[in-house]
Amino acid sequence: MQALSHLLDAAGADRYRLAVADGAQRVARRITSAGRPFTGISPARLADDIDAIDLDHPLGDTTAALDELDRVYLRDAVYFHHPRYLAHLNCPVVVPALLGETVLSAVNSSLDTWDQSAGGTLIERRLIDWTAARIDLGPLADGVFTSGGTQSNVHALMLARDEALDRFACPADQLRVFASEYAHFSVTKAAKLLGLAEDAVISVPGTADRRMSPEALQRSLDACRQAGLVPMAVVATAGTTDFGSIDPLPQLADLCRRTGVWLHVDAAYGCGLLVSRRRRLLDGIERADSVTVDYHKSFFQPVSSSAVLVRDRAVLRHATYHADYLNPKRAAEEQIPNQVDKSPQTTRRFDALKLWLTLRIMGPDAVGALFDAVVDLADAGWRILDADPRFEVLVRPQLSTLVFRFVTAESQADAANLYARRAIAESGEAMVASTVVDGRHYLKLTLLNPRTTVDDVSAVLDLLAQHAETYLGSSLVAA
Repeated sequence: MQALSHLLDAAGADRYRLAVADGAQRVARRITSAGRPFTGISPARLADDIDAIDLDHPLGDTTAALDELDRVYLRDAVYFHHPRYLAHLNCPVVVPALLGETVLSAVNSSLDTWDQSAGGTLIERRLIDWTAARIDLGPLADGVFTSGGTQSNVHALMLARDEALDRFACPADQLRVFASEYAHFSVTKAAKLLGLAEDAVISVPGTADRRMSPEALQRSLDACRQAGLVPMAVVATAGTTDFGSIDPLPQLADLCRRTGVWLHVDAAYGCGLLVSRRRRLLDGIERADSVTVDYHKSFFQPVSSSAVLVRDRAVLRHATYHADYLNPKRAAEEQIPNQVDKSPQTTRRFDALKLWLTLRIMGPDAVGALFDAVVDLADAGWRILDADPRFEVLVRPQLSTLVFRFVTAESQADAANLYARRAIAESGEAMVASTVVDGRHYLKLTLLNPRTTVDDVSAVLDLLAQHAETYLGSSLVAA
């Protein structure tokens, strides 16, 4: 049967080796030759090419399929490795992690039970212990890998919800979650997924440096209790998506300790500080009840690679369900390490292998040096923006994000900045992001590539200014 020849087994090992080598060579050629991060192709144009492919009639040949893939994907992919990709929280990835990706995809372990993963289970557990030690969560800490920061936040808040329900024996619609106005949108999404009230998430005002105000949090907690509601959790952010700001963790931890409220720290972005010379910026994180980390943001790992960690492993029981065919109770009694006992997921990739090989080949200090390089670059970028009369920059960054806007008459500022962002993307010369702050549109550079230079940042700013000025000139002519 011809289909059997496509299986990865002893008979198909040579086919696998040649196909993967061919694919890797093509990617390497694209990365080597890419002179810009994006081609600027429109969705409609690319959709026409992809829609024209007849999936019911295979090409029957690896080379032909890769030629086609080059045309419909590799040619127009957004390449995060390029030094002028400055948009979202996407990092270039290190080669040891890609080696891990190749191995884990081929072996295809599922990390739900020991009898499907064996060594993979123990490697993941060892990495959770290593991360918990870096955070200093204490001897009872535990956790599990997840698909990303959103799932980690949902998981942590599920544990906080169930702990609160056990403790207070109240209806779920009385529970409230407190997060900075700059917290990640996944906090609100988590509340919805967890069946909490529509207004369960209380937005806590921030300070001028875009960090949660402890005084405002205290007032919100007091108002919550006076209304007969139950504070379920405080979500502190160590690296907001827009500003890279880190909430005042020691003060928030003090407040949560006094009031008996669960403290979750979303360090999806800021977790790179765990291996950085700036580790002090995370002081207070060790007092959290749960922590989110995204290795695929600031440890330079391919997606997905994330984890949720808890101070007390006993709370993970809220994610535990036993199935006789998979993880029967007797397995727990026999101390068989089934990771599904900790996770809402069943089938789960061995994403931990990527971080494992990164640490074993590079080591944590080398990863930290890469993260420190982009934080240093962001500070240099802030100085450039602060001195440039063409732009207004909002906050001096703690991490590697810069939020700014081209300065012009207020009536035209939003349109000019949005035009500049769209025009630079369509040119393919650079990729930047945008956001809304206090009702106004701003541009955003997220610097996660250690090969990006100050010259790259300056050149991108010049391009943005040129596009904004082009828009203003066109508007003037039209008027």
